[in-house]
Amino acid sequence: MPRPLPNRGRPASRPGQTRGGRAGRLEAFQRQAERGGENGSSKPAQIGPIELPSVVSAGELAARLNVTPPQVIKALFTNGVIATINQSLDFDTAAVVAADLGFEVREQGTPEAQPAAGDADGASAGAQAVAAAEAVLEEAEDEALLVPRPPVITIMGHVDHGKTSLLDAIRSTRVASGEAGGITQHIGAYQVEVNGRKVTFLDTPGHEAFTAMRARGAQATDIAVVVVAADDGVMPQTREAIDHARAAKVPMVVAINKIDRPNAQPERVKQELADFGVVVTEYGGTIEAVPVSATTREGLDSLLETLLLVSEAEVDPKANPTRAARGVVIEARMDKFRGAVATLLVQRGTLRVGDVVVAGTAFGKVKALFDDHGQRVKEAGPSFPVEVLGLTGVPSAGDRFTVAADERIARLQVESTQRAGQRDGETDNSAEAVFARVRSAAAKELNLIVKADVQGSLEPVVNSLERLGGEGQAKPKVIHAGMGNINVTDVNLAVASGALIVSFNVKVEPDAKRAAERTGVAIREYSVIYTLIEEIEALLLGSAEPKFEEVIHGHVEVRATFKAGKRTIAGCYVTDGIVHRKDRARLMRGGAQVWDGGLDSLKRFKDDVAEVREGFECGILLEGNDDLQVGDILEIYSSERV
Repeated sequence: MPRPLPNRGRPASRPGQTRGGRAGRLEAFQRQAERGGENGSSKPAQIGPIELPSVVSAGELAARLNVTPPQVIKALFTNGVIATINQSLDFDTAAVVAADLGFEVREQGTPEAQPAAGDADGASAGAQAVAAAEAVLEEAEDEALLVPRPPVITIMGHVDHGKTSLLDAIRSTRVASGEAGGITQHIGAYQVEVNGRKVTFLDTPGHEAFTAMRARGAQATDIAVVVVAADDGVMPQTREAIDHARAAKVPMVVAINKIDRPNAQPERVKQELADFGVVVTEYGGTIEAVPVSATTREGLDSLLETLLLVSEAEVDPKANPTRAARGVVIEARMDKFRGAVATLLVQRGTLRVGDVVVAGTAFGKVKALFDDHGQRVKEAGPSFPVEVLGLTGVPSAGDRFTVAADERIARLQVESTQRAGQRDGETDNSAEAVFARVRSAAAKELNLIVKADVQGSLEPVVNSLERLGGEGQAKPKVIHAGMGNINVTDVNLAVASGALIVSFNVKVEPDAKRAAERTGVAIREYSVIYTLIEEIEALLLGSAEPKFEEVIHGHVEVRATFKAGKRTIAGCYVTDGIVHRKDRARLMRGGAQVWDGGLDSLKRFKDDVAEVREGFECGILLEGNDDLQVGDILEIYSSERV
């Protein structure tokens, strides 16, 4: 049943109106149709079941109902919904509007719907087209077509350490040369030019946004820059940023900011980083650390050159610009003048004006593209951020976008996404799924996020966990450890990394609890350290490849056979050992094995028993075998885990 819409602005019943609600509107519409409609057309109105997709624009709804778009928009307004002709409507809203206009509708794909001739073939062809489009998107890249692309950089770090100031300084001093007009707007990403090469920065500072995008399946970053203030040192959010960058398995560069301050101590920062496992190259490590100042712009050129060197040495970013575009949504909003506006980062292929884009549950034909200077462009290649107009709705940051062959295929892809009830890239992060991956050896490491109340508790918990695991078992890997309650950022990191969250004497924040329930993230809460360690150890023991050996429990002689319907019961005597109901048996005849299987039943007289010991008689029914003879020997055994 369609859900009711707010009854705002609906006119009151007029004098003489005998019937109200949907029935009254239906009668009024039928009388209008008999008079030829508002436009005087002699074509009768279509009254009867009409199939609608789960998502439809207002304009398409008008076309399907054979009415004018203003009629649909007016009906939406009457029900309290302000919409444009390109506004995307869900089925329930469209059904209410259609009912107000006198039409009966059904959702496509429901069992009640009776497709007209050719509709089934069309639906099948549409599904095949969607599958073909997805197959093209997932096909392997031709190495010969790959060309270098700009690296994509995300800046993270502790609050007030100068992330935004550093981004602003880079953007204002090193905008791509040859561009006209300067920076006129903020689109969430931009490019700078270094020695003739471009670098793309995501202007979404903070590890929260970085990991939230990863949690939605969007790995948009090639290099992570961790900003540390030279006068403040490594802080809790610095550690979080480091852990999030490590979990993403992307190269890391440290920018030691605020070196212009009188109390700046860059060397102390490097020592503190080493204490957390981030060893800079000056200390014999592999992490580049660059002193900079966002205020005086000192060291900015060195930082950018370092990013290019790290990109060439560790990332070597390449993409195929000749195929259909695919990438990620950086941010999106609804503009009251321009409609849905989305910033897209192209990761491969080339996006052009006129392409049909599918982004999450929004789609539409690209009407215009704007770069980070507000200038119109006709196309955007790999690592190029652009602002896009023309989508029917507002996608979410982190949604992946693809280019579809046409609007029909795009609409089918959106419907498929909505029916699936989940977005691209999401994985099962429940405790059962995490344990299953570990037990099946699909994961050689058990990722853990540990939160504790105080440092004195956190360190022994982490140290104890990291000592667990042995040969043939998954090893625990603490990808993030911190103090304080479990928050949404922890949940996003767990989603992105397939991790289990372990809580020791801390609570789960309400927002984090809702996010965990929505995404299926497993959170284990403990107040006793021994219980925590024992349960994780039990999980890891369960992940080891099991080793079994055969144990002979005894032998049984068949001394008589009895028919019970089609089955044969063996009257037996236990010559040695013991017989258990759950054991297996080898049927030996004349010294040769003729059968091997389980016991269907084990009885003493008429009673079912769990075991029968040496020197006693019993009745045995074998699983799936009734070929028993007096004198046969049953060797009773089991396979036991070592």
